[in-house]
Amino acid sequence: METEVSKAQQSAASTQTQHSDASPEIQANKPGELRVIRRNGKVTPYDDSKIEVAMTKAFLAVEGGNAAASSRVHETVRQLTKHITEAFERRMPGGGTIHIEDIQDQVELALMRNSEQKVARAYVLYRNERAKERAARDNDKLDALVGDNAVTVTGADGKEKPLDVQRLHTVVVEACKNLDDVDADQIIKDTMRNLYDGVALSDVYQALVMTARTMIEVEPNYSYVTARLLLDNIRTEALRELKVTKRATQSEMTAIYPQAFKAYLELGVEHELLSPELLSFDLEKLGNAIQADRDLLFTYLGIQTLYDRYFIHKDEVRIELPQVFWMRVSMGLAINEENREERAIEFYNILSTFHYMSSTPTLFNSGTLRPQLSSCYLTNVPDDLEGIYGAIKDNALLSKFAGGLGNDWTPVRGLGAYIKGTNGKSQGVVPFLKVANDTAVAVNQGGKRKGAVCAYLETWHIDIEEFLELRKNTGDDRRRTHDMNSANWVPDLFLKRVSTDGEWTLFSPDEVPDLHDLYGKAFEERYEYYEEMAKYGKIKTAKTMQAKDLWRKMLSMLFETGHPWITFKDPCNLRSPQQHAGVVHSSNLCTEITLNTKAGEEIAVCNLGSVNLPKHMVDGKLDTEQLEKTVTTAVRMLDNVIDINFYPVETARKSNMRHRPVGLGMMGFQDALYVQNIAYSSEDAVTFADNAMEAISYYAIKASTDLAEERGTYETFAGSLWSQGILPLDSIQKLVEERGEEFIEVDTSSTMDWDSLRERVQKVGMRNSNVMAIAPTATISNITGVSQSIEPTYQNLYVKSNLSGEFTVVNPYMVHELKKRGLWDNVMVNDLKYYEGSLQAIDRIPQELKDLFANAFEIEPKWLVESASRRQKWIDQAQSLNLYMSEPSGKKLDMVYRMAWFRGLKTTYYLRSMGATSTEKSTISDGKLNAVSSAAPVGSTAPKACAIDEPDCEACQ
Repeated sequence: METEVSKAQQSAASTQTQHSDASPEIQANKPGELRVIRRNGKVTPYDDSKIEVAMTKAFLAVEGGNAAASSRVHETVRQLTKHITEAFERRMPGGGTIHIEDIQDQVELALMRNSEQKVARAYVLYRNERAKERAARDNDKLDALVGDNAVTVTGADGKEKPLDVQRLHTVVVEACKNLDDVDADQIIKDTMRNLYDGVALSDVYQALVMTARTMIEVEPNYSYVTARLLLDNIRTEALRELKVTKRATQSEMTAIYPQAFKAYLELGVEHELLSPELLSFDLEKLGNAIQADRDLLFTYLGIQTLYDRYFIHKDEVRIELPQVFWMRVSMGLAINEENREERAIEFYNILSTFHYMSSTPTLFNSGTLRPQLSSCYLTNVPDDLEGIYGAIKDNALLSKFAGGLGNDWTPVRGLGAYIKGTNGKSQGVVPFLKVANDTAVAVNQGGKRKGAVCAYLETWHIDIEEFLELRKNTGDDRRRTHDMNSANWVPDLFLKRVSTDGEWTLFSPDEVPDLHDLYGKAFEERYEYYEEMAKYGKIKTAKTMQAKDLWRKMLSMLFETGHPWITFKDPCNLRSPQQHAGVVHSSNLCTEITLNTKAGEEIAVCNLGSVNLPKHMVDGKLDTEQLEKTVTTAVRMLDNVIDINFYPVETARKSNMRHRPVGLGMMGFQDALYVQNIAYSSEDAVTFADNAMEAISYYAIKASTDLAEERGTYETFAGSLWSQGILPLDSIQKLVEERGEEFIEVDTSSTMDWDSLRERVQKVGMRNSNVMAIAPTATISNITGVSQSIEPTYQNLYVKSNLSGEFTVVNPYMVHELKKRGLWDNVMVNDLKYYEGSLQAIDRIPQELKDLFANAFEIEPKWLVESASRRQKWIDQAQSLNLYMSEPSGKKLDMVYRMAWFRGLKTTYYLRSMGATSTEKSTISDGKLNAVSSAAPVGSTAPKACAIDEPDCEACQ
């Protein structure tokens, strides 16, 4: 009998090939698909025929050979198998993974319920015998692994006891499940070598994490192993505080999560960390919707980032677990919904599977007592002392609750301008910028991340030359802002003058007050009028210079200090859907938001979130059906933010309620190219950028119209470009007409049915004045384990620094391709370190791989601009576009930034040059690449990205 049941057991699930390194994560189930986790960690499709075979053999073992021919047995097995399968489908209607032990539990239960006690008893006895055999084998194996290194440990109570090696083994084996090319035994061996008698139990499990992460540079899947080992520590910390249990393995969390979820909410409300409203949800329903296996999706950087900065804590002890965190955020966003449990689960499902990610302020504060969920605030600074310090106070209040800031300083009169009230002369903008800089440092976004602000100044302002030098390390430090970002707000007329070698005149805004609110042809006419007045001495504070000279200084300061960034005033306004309701005076901290502002009346607010493109790639193509579902839910979540949000200042609330703008973007663009085997420097990449953004734009606009039909249009819809049937693609023509055809060239092709959507927008209206913006996504892409935003790969192997420490980042797609060709070995790892993550100088790498895995500094900037131009035509706001140059020169800078303007871009972001990021080479194989510390590891050779002035700026997301 035992032999027969053994065969039946082996038939209950079959081995499936593990997922590829090119997608080193637990692959999401196809809709409705059930999969089986076997004891060795392999995952295989659920096959109920194997259950039938197993039960039939069990009947054979008890009733003899006649059972096989018995119609009763045949029908009984068929019915029992059907009931078991239906039970799993009810439990997981959207598909999911089931452990082999769970299936066998259900077989036992089904046999007992059907009064087949003899068969069930035999089945139970067999399982027990096999469990004992496995335990004996495991103990022998553990004895071999531990050897002479058996140690005693000191528990939290101060008592010493033998280390529970069996649990240690269980945790490590669980961490390695379903991952290729990782070695649980090696992790245990290396960990045991570093332990000593009396070591703290918590240090033992931390040692596992430290051991596993040293292996990441050789095998990217160790990032998932390290994450899962860290999760064991996180579970222990939270579950003890919640008084649910002392320790739990990942496999036990399916049963524990619902209990932990309820205990967490009660404790959070009790200590005034969470809104009491959360307790009014159906907690049992939400707890049962939690999917514990989604904990396995995290990379080490992702879960460490969540732990350090996102999980809610009490007295510095984290009380949140990953899936509880996602559900808490989802509940906070669904709090005003009628069917809020269903909506919370809907939101949870796209967050916890990483299909979409809300921005950092939303993740920080959703469901809390002060739900400040918005990402960006844009303000105007008026030209009077009370207004200036009022704007700085607003900065402090907005920054306190985790908002990134964009300040328009153009209205403030310039240096030397007359002050009627004192009969004196102004000190200009710069001294006040110093105060704003220091305020950002002092008020650091609730202690969770650095305060961040960007100051904008129009290119005709008399203080523009001093403004360009704000970030220099020389000169009077009282007129320097070393912590604040800055950006040029450039009118088209200036770049026309540069192109035609014309003159440019600088003014103080108190003498030309209307220039600030004008754009396009109206600005040009008025500006030329003021130039004539200045020539005749009718304007006192003015200076004329060659436009090219100022342009050269703008570019040279951009190269030398990284600031001010170049942003374009006219396309931001001429293509704004809201030009009937005001003027866009600046962008935000990360240059992707273009909303109207008005001093003293409206502070523009934007709520951000990003679609994860790789999660929507199926068989090398964009799954537009899934993308539509994700975008529809995401826009609803973003719209909900507006009503739920805590507004630190009233003018922000007023503006957001009137216009209801949101900013849906994307991340993982580079990953999506890798999935398609497309190099960033190619026409195919430009085409994909175009098509992907077109689809997101189409579904986002459609989602906003659906919400308008359900909830009503936003207050200022009438008169907007939307109401005129002018969609983002159509607004390009307005820019062409105002700028002139000789100064712009933009592709206007499309592939989707925009005519019908245009009609629907005019008929039904829009819920949101603005719908799209591509933010940097620095932190949320770390959480989800994908490439940032629209960025090319920074380096294929490097050390990333942020507030959580330093982390090895290795390109898993590259590793997969090199493995396929037999090229991935220790020599290749050392070569990559030596060449700072670049493949170009390694002779044995095929050229097609050098092209595919060219890093950001090896891609010609024109490809970044071309892809950005194709995306920009679909976006009603802008995009955070970093530009990279390995060897910058004045000629290259001039060409790239003028190309950006010529291709119709609204803004640009950081300029990154190779010289500022390369590091000295020293010892290569020293194992210190993974060190987490406040300083660079000695001997590290991977390029190390700096903490804030880099494409990884974490201020917005």
